[in-house]
Amino acid sequence: MKCLALIPLALALLTAPLAAQPLGRCGGDTATRQDGAAHVSVADLAVNGEAQRLVLLSPPTPRATLLMLPGGAGKIGIRCDGTFAHPANFLVRTRALWLSRGYAVLIPDAAGNRTLRGRRSTPAYAQTVRALAAFAKEHAGGPVILMGTSQGSIAAMNAAAHLRDGEIAGLVLTESVSRLGGSGETVFDAHPKQVDVPVLVVANTDDACFVAPPQDAPKIVAGLTHAPSVHLLNVSGGVLKSKPCGSLSPHGYYRIEDTTVAAIAAWIDAHLK
Repeated sequence: MKCLALIPLALALLTAPLAAQPLGRCGGDTATRQDGAAHVSVADLAVNGEAQRLVLLSPPTPRATLLMLPGGAGKIGIRCDGTFAHPANFLVRTRALWLSRGYAVLIPDAAGNRTLRGRRSTPAYAQTVRALAAFAKEHAGGPVILMGTSQGSIAAMNAAAHLRDGEIAGLVLTESVSRLGGSGETVFDAHPKQVDVPVLVVANTDDACFVAPPQDAPKIVAGLTHAPSVHLLNVSGGVLKSKPCGSLSPHGYYRIEDTTVAAIAAWIDAHLK
């Protein structure tokens, strides 16, 4: 059960609305546009007995693939044309910034439109991320960096704790959920002691989300005892347009996307050399 659509798009189009395609299983090629800036692949993979929708956006020769795990319920509504029903998440809305720096970006949806809350620290979800990383290597090439935000940091930590032998090259955790809330799990439930790749922990000192307080970032760093290197990056600023734990807030780096992406990219670039 797999569909794959290759859609070359200009980077500018990644932030502009396209004609909406309905949700549901994709069937074969959905669109083709030859303006050469990036390829967008939409696929439904059979993982753990269900269809896992993903979108892979890639420049012609990517330096690495960023496997991005959004927060909240994980339901971002990837359509067959590569657009999103819910595009506000930090990792989703900054995809053009990453592409402009030469990175491919892979973003998964919540399989079966079921919430990921409470499931991200499980062995089963680590296997889902393993399948996504394999897809990234097959279709984009190069090393894979896991990047999670908020609840998605739980998934990223959990996958990094299970993947081995070069399946991933690094881990980036942003505004990680470190205190219990409605999902019933935190990054500390995701086996930080088992992570064995370089890690960047990003914390916004102006984040007011009660489940991701910036003062917990050093505790996350301290828990990564087997990572070869761990760096804490503190940022500040942002505008509050949503709830404090929402995407359009300092928790989601709203209005400081450019500087935050640049700082994270500098760490990634240093670890790809």
